[in-house]
Amino acid sequence: MSRNEPKRALEREDPYGASATDDVEDPATNDVVLELDGVTKVFGPECAVDELSLSVHDGELLTLLGPSGCGKTTTLRMLAGLERPDGGEVRLNDRVIANGEGTFRKPEHRDVGIVFQDFALFPHLSVAENVAFGLQDRDDEATDARVTELLDLVGLADQRDSKPAQLSGGQQQRVALARSLAPEPSVLLLDEPFSNLDVRLREQMREEVRAILKETGVTAVSVTHDQEEALSISDRVAVMHEGDVEQAGTPEKVFQHPESRFVASFLGQASFLTGHFAHGAVETALGDFPASMVEGLTTEYENAEVDLLVRPDDLRATPVEDGSGGNGEIIYRQYMGPSFVYRVRLESGDVVHCQHNHVTDFELGQRVNVELVADHTIAWYPTQ
Repeated sequence: MSRNEPKRALEREDPYGASATDDVEDPATNDVVLELDGVTKVFGPECAVDELSLSVHDGELLTLLGPSGCGKTTTLRMLAGLERPDGGEVRLNDRVIANGEGTFRKPEHRDVGIVFQDFALFPHLSVAENVAFGLQDRDDEATDARVTELLDLVGLADQRDSKPAQLSGGQQQRVALARSLAPEPSVLLLDEPFSNLDVRLREQMREEVRAILKETGVTAVSVTHDQEEALSISDRVAVMHEGDVEQAGTPEKVFQHPESRFVASFLGQASFLTGHFAHGAVETALGDFPASMVEGLTTEYENAEVDLLVRPDDLRATPVEDGSGGNGEIIYRQYMGPSFVYRVRLESGDVVHCQHNHVTDFELGQRVNVELVADHTIAWYPTQ
């Protein structure tokens, strides 16, 4: 949980029984391959990573997700051996590879592969030669067999003799992936792997890269600020904020059950509906809702002021017949192609988002009646 998380003001416990940084998921989860235990990195007066602890399990793809400056790239660089931690410990397969006491294994001795943001291919080498670069400890026959295997895997067998400049961005990325997989590393690191691709190719490559990683069974850690990317390709997502993990879990859990206001706000479009909890119900501008609709809201919070998390698809706006009345006014509209997302100012002053099919067309300034249509429990946070 963030050091500034207001939820603590009410000493609210996580209704799921774990703190935000507890790395607890399915009890059948595979063995831990990579561990960060209280890892800290300081640059001058700035603490980039602050006592971060996290585990990565065998065969999973875990994504570090967060805004610029949250510490995710610094964390990846410490895993790769490109930065030394100032405190804590990094362990790979139960061996310490770096700590704040002077232990530091160089990148080439870590059994870790990395796919850089710009792919970092050697322009003067062919595709096959790029893939073979990390296989210098094998004889020619074994190297050729491994290169052939990987080019088949990434669908580039027919580009074996091409130079990187002759390839598309997606093909270059697959070569970079094949090169990193060639030595069969224990862990593969991906640094913003899709950021240099156009939007349509990005979506295609996300699917391809995930399929390749799952086929090889490699354990991988990815870094991105793109929430759609993180949610779509990851087995687990670790949302970072101010140098630490705010919440780690499956994409569904961190999106649907955010344990802090920051996670709720960072993932998707979040609106907060102010309310007062009393007599088993939350009084809001959209009506009164029973406590059973709100996660973990019990009688110990009687008379608390709370904010309910509502997403655009949790709300529905309907036009007011005579153009007046209702409980809100359309103040902004965003056309998304298949849908509109409308920003509505409620009579209470709360501003919420409503998502509608593209055929539902409201005008700016139009009066509407907003209602809650969520068919799931709703997260809550103490009013700021």
